[in-house]
Amino acid sequence: MIDWDDVRYFLAVARGGSVRAAAERLGVNHSTVLRRIAQLEERLGVHMFEKLPSGYRLTAAGEEVLEFAEQMEASSHQLETRVFGRDQSVRGLLRVTLAPPLAAHLLMPDFADFARLHPDIEMEILSSGELANLTNREADLAIRVVYDRKTLPLNLHGLKGPELFGGVYMSRDRLAAWRAGAPDAIRWIVISIHGIPDWASEGEVRTTGVPFRTTDAEAQIVAVRQGLGITTLPCFVGDADPLLVRVPGTDLHMYGTLWLLTQGETRKTKRVRLFTEFVSRRLAAYAPLLAGLSISRD
Repeated sequence: MIDWDDVRYFLAVARGGSVRAAAERLGVNHSTVLRRIAQLEERLGVHMFEKLPSGYRLTAAGEEVLEFAEQMEASSHQLETRVFGRDQSVRGLLRVTLAPPLAAHLLMPDFADFARLHPDIEMEILSSGELANLTNREADLAIRVVYDRKTLPLNLHGLKGPELFGGVYMSRDRLAAWRAGAPDAIRWIVISIHGIPDWASEGEVRTTGVPFRTTDAEAQIVAVRQGLGITTLPCFVGDADPLLVRVPGTDLHMYGTLWLLTQGETRKTKRVRLFTEFVSRRLAAYAPLLAGLSISRD
């Protein structure tokens, strides 16, 4: 009998390409991964990996094992979701994945309201740059910005929400200083991996000098509040911040549409249904803010 846990370790190494990557993904130490792989190889009587300077590569036998391991994984997830789907209690763990700005600048008060309404539901908010995999049960529900509906996976159930727009912003004080003729250079403030979006313009304000780069959205917001220059932000962030203002002469840009996504039997559980209905109502109420219609465009 093959131990499913051993198979999980095999899949983690095969996908990560190294024991180190597998250990980080599974939250265990290096030796545990090696022991599990050796245990599975001994049980099957084959060597599944070839160790190279660049990492671990599957042998021919390993490629065959991978095919069956992925089938085992899919069957395991199907069993879990079917059993999970029968759970109609308003208690237990509810994992929600979404982008950090949506959590920090829009929905956290609503999550708190939901938690107070349902104190027996343990909530886990997964707000990071990485997309949790609903099919693999890494999360129960995802709130995602989708530009093209056709890109949504066919196995996910989607509930369409409001459209999301972004604009170009600077601090109110910096705009006042610019209008008064302050000589200080106005820079583009950008997140390093994104740069300046194609749609963004400077409007009436002209930037000079080199860009000011940050690695995350929170640092970007603090930088623009400090008057370093102009930056692009979702309207629900920029319009709601009393220290910021839209740069005169710039236009809004549609980022995409917010979708609430669930998978298979998971969406039938009572706690997931309650949360989906609750958040969809809150998002509908936020539609003007998300579309950039909550303030004057002057």
